Amino acid sequence: MLTRKEIEKREWRILAPYAVKSSRTRGRFHKEKEHAYRSVYQRDRDRIIYSTAFRRLEYKTQVFVNHEGDHYRTRLTHTLEVAQIARTIARALMLNVELVEAIALAHDLGHTPFGHSGEDSLAQLMAEHGGFDHNSQGLRVVDILEKIYPEFPGLNLNYEVREGIIKHSTPFDKPRSYIPFESKGSPSLETQVVDVADEIAYDNHDLDDGITSGLIPEEKLENVPLWHNVSRDIKEKYPRISRKIRKKHIIRALINMQVTDLIQNTEKKIKKFKILSLPGVRKFPERIVCFSREMGTLRKPFREFLIKNLYSHYRVVRMSKKADRFIEDLFRIYIENPAQLPPQPAALLKKGDKYRVVCDYIAGMTDRYAIEEYRKFFDPYKKV
Repeated sequence: MLTRKEIEKREWRILAPYAVKSSRTRGRFHKEKEHAYRSVYQRDRDRIIYSTAFRRLEYKTQVFVNHEGDHYRTRLTHTLEVAQIARTIARALMLNVELVEAIALAHDLGHTPFGHSGEDSLAQLMAEHGGFDHNSQGLRVVDILEKIYPEFPGLNLNYEVREGIIKHSTPFDKPRSYIPFESKGSPSLETQVVDVADEIAYDNHDLDDGITSGLIPEEKLENVPLWHNVSRDIKEKYPRISRKIRKKHIIRALINMQVTDLIQNTEKKIKKFKILSLPGVRKFPERIVCFSREMGTLRKPFREFLIKNLYSHYRVVRMSKKADRFIEDLFRIYIENPAQLPPQPAALLKKGDKYRVVCDYIAGMTDRYAIEEYRKFFDPYKKV
């Protein structure tokens, strides 16, 4: 029988010495009796999946707003893809896969409706009222805002999962200092794996959606070395397949190439700098999980292409500006007259700061709910 105790023993036999071991967790904020057959990180993963915030990701924007089509990524499908990529990397490096999966599934729980444009709007609106970023909001979600258990607020996750949420770092995500995570030490390798898996997922899958939408003509990519090399190989191997299938094979090959480079380069770095323990990871002054210099050089024009041709495309910019208006107008209306808030968030005004209550309410909205609320206020023919 595979009990939690046996899972913990297996970790010490199978995982690398620098991996996080569930038996050495720094624990939960609120004391609980642990499960007989699930490790602490399995339990955290399950709590995240069953949370309201996780289900809402289905209707939150990745690049394309949900109503633009059924075949584009949402924040939920993106999250699942990050988890899948991160598991592969973690298993190859002999890290704690269950911790990696929990962090990956939770890394976007604090995201607003309408993607990064919604986050930027709330950050500006909250600049003088405690600020806003989706890492900190994600921690608020799992520590305070989820209401599931009668004994305590939030999900009561373990320290290492919460650390992975607050220290999540990519070119789009800049972590802030946050008690009790003020340490200047590097995050665990499990956290670092999720960070890079996030980059791999959104780079390649946003590109996939951009081509599918017609915003990016495939011919333009022939000037991008990373795409050109893989595309050429796929065309030589499968000269008669359709454009649609060829595109899928190219995206798949791009991801595989980057994941393979990341694993091999990280392993080299671990050996080179003699990383032999978790304290050794935390003391190391830079990220250990990273691409080779050669892959970094190839990825740079690839990412620049995405910024210029997808994220700056006039249709994406229009949707972003529209999202700004939705967020800003809803925020202003609720702040000026909190009596217009529905009963549940309105009840929180008795104990909480008005700005934070409104911010939490808007950040938790899905795209379609935010649009529906906006219509109730500004469409004279819409029932309120």
